[in-house]
Amino acid sequence: MSPFQALNLPNGQTIGNRIAKAAMEENLADRQQAPSAALIRLYQTWAEGEAGLILTGNVMIDRRAMTGPGGVALEDQQHLEQFRQWARAGRAKGAQFWMQLNHPGRQTMANLGQQALAPSAVALDMGQFSKLFAEPKPMSEEDIAEIIRRFANSAWLAEQAGFTGVQIHAAHGYLISQFLSPLTNRRTDQWGGSLENRTRLLVEVIKAVRERVSATFCVSVKLNSADFQRGGFDAGDARQVIEILNGLPVDLLELSGGSYESPAMQGEVRDGRTLAREAYFIEMASELAPVAQMPVMVTGGIRRLPVVQQVLDSGIAMAGIATALALEPALPRLWRSGQQSHPQLPPLRWKRKTLASLATMAIVRLQMHRLSRGCAPKPQVRPWLALLLDQLHSARRTRQYRQEMAR
Repeated sequence: MSPFQALNLPNGQTIGNRIAKAAMEENLADRQQAPSAALIRLYQTWAEGEAGLILTGNVMIDRRAMTGPGGVALEDQQHLEQFRQWARAGRAKGAQFWMQLNHPGRQTMANLGQQALAPSAVALDMGQFSKLFAEPKPMSEEDIAEIIRRFANSAWLAEQAGFTGVQIHAAHGYLISQFLSPLTNRRTDQWGGSLENRTRLLVEVIKAVRERVSATFCVSVKLNSADFQRGGFDAGDARQVIEILNGLPVDLLELSGGSYESPAMQGEVRDGRTLAREAYFIEMASELAPVAQMPVMVTGGIRRLPVVQQVLDSGIAMAGIATALALEPALPRLWRSGQQSHPQLPPLRWKRKTLASLATMAIVRLQMHRLSRGCAPKPQVRPWLALLLDQLHSARRTRQYRQEMAR
């Protein structure tokens, strides 16, 4: 099928083409964790690039639980007009515009001053960087019930603001992913133990969201194909979770992989057979896609139109693109016009993989911040400089966040 062929979803909605702008964490909220003018300009730019589906970066369901100090949170109607402006910008050229909803769980930075919640008291193991994260507290039944309510409430608010769908983030080591993994979920109650029990939180969140939103509002899930950690969530687990999701009203399933401890989403996969490839989740995704009764999207390293075509030819319905769209936001429109653009960051071969991952994310965020100011991307920036600027920006936003939370 053509990358520019429309995709019909189970709930009757349509995505105009098979190219999605995948989620990237922008860190461009205002001081109240609401969409800033810069964030809205960034999505206006992406809308003009004519991807069929545009996904936001993390929108947190609880401003006390942030993946970063500059992130967006949607808890109530206080800043709903700014969210409406954001929705209008993302939908300006007819794209489906979905809000990614998330809770960080144990992947909460210690310097934000908040209590990290998790299925079990299993701290992040990142060597000398472990102390950067808050010690997690095992969640009570009341905590779990509140998380489910918050996902449903944020989805309802997203629909009120004019978004056309939500994506429930159950990948990359965040809270729902922590419940799915036997490494981080050591509970012995109904929320832990068997894979069915470990999937229960995801199932209950989907049901609660679907009950709060209209039938035409899209509900999607982002799931790891594997977390690339020995003894963790693997492709066999993913297959069983997909079989469970088949019985639920899910309109699109995005497959990715990794976590903070094994950042495959940045290309550093510990599985050698997929490490050095563009579209490095395509092998697993093409094996899992036939199990799914809903359309499947794969994200990870895609930057060339022939690879998009390869993804579609493998039986996957959509190709998600992240970094390449931070370097060239008009990529889908250029491809449609016949231009063979394939933007790529210069290779970063630092021996310390954690620092390399942080630097890569810093370079990508720098491009997004430039786009939000109306400037052209600058991918040739020195990695150490991008990392330094990113850390300074994060430190300033952390101070602001703590000041606002203290009020």
